[in-house]
Amino acid sequence: MTDSDLHPYVEWIAREARRPVVVDGAARDRVMAAVRAEPLPRKQTSVWARLVRPHSFNLSPVSGALLAAGLVGIGVVGGTIANNRDGQSTVGQSRVAVAQRLPVSPTDTVVKFVYMAPKADKVFLVGDFNGWDTTKTPLSRASDGSWIATIPLSAGRHLYGFVVDGSWNTDPHAPLAPDDGFGHANSVKLVRRGMSL
Repeated sequence: MTDSDLHPYVEWIAREARRPVVVDGAARDRVMAAVRAEPLPRKQTSVWARLVRPHSFNLSPVSGALLAAGLVGIGVVGGTIANNRDGQSTVGQSRVAVAQRLPVSPTDTVVKFVYMAPKADKVFLVGDFNGWDTTKTPLSRASDGSWIATIPLSAGRHLYGFVVDGSWNTDPHAPLAPDDGFGHANSVKLVRRGMSL
């Protein structure tokens, strides 16, 4: 079965599409005469007219990248100033993974991690700060069923998780990082020098 059997108008449309189009030889001259008859656009000379007129400019890829990097830098500096204007910020604080201000060395901030797992036998803290070693940073059991570890962290953004009896867990009260590509979700800890968030 062909297309023309399915649709009766297909052959008629195909014949019409193949038919040569007859164009008047003077048509082009008439169109060009009409274009020439149109008045030329007036030049806008007032300052206001120049300000409100749309402008376009071209950037090379390198110039565009430099402009974008500059804008990102301005945003980072502005954000840093806004977050540090009073010397303290409460953004991202967790109720379970409590980061307390403790005496610090000039290069590190001591951060306390708390994880609630009253029935667990072993809990380990893993993260980018200990090479993701699942046995390097054990937590100690507290009398209330929580598990606690206090470790020094450098200022910056750290990814971490808890290994509870061999099972990977995130901090339920901390922000999550995007997928790490290894099938594990991770929590995020932001640490400033002298205090953590």
